[in-house]
Amino acid sequence: MKTLNYRIRLTKEDEGGYTVIVPALPGCVTFGETIEEAISMAREAIEGYIETLIVLEKDVPNDDDVIECTVSVSVVAYA
Repeated sequence: MKTLNYRIRLTKEDEGGYTVIVPALPGCVTFGETIEEAISMAREAIEGYIETLIVLEKDVPNDDDVIECTVSVSVVAYA
């Protein structure tokens, strides 16, 4: 068994809860009412995604080579 690590992005939703995407796995999206639940759901979604790739004999991507940074921009506020 091999351990793979994936970055996830949680977005707080206006109506409550958190949407989670896994950038390295296109289309891998899930949701949780709390941060803890969202992370747990992400783990399940990633495992299912990878299992499907293996069954389909597709390569399993990873994000080991991903560089993550934040870019700041200035904008003029408008009404």
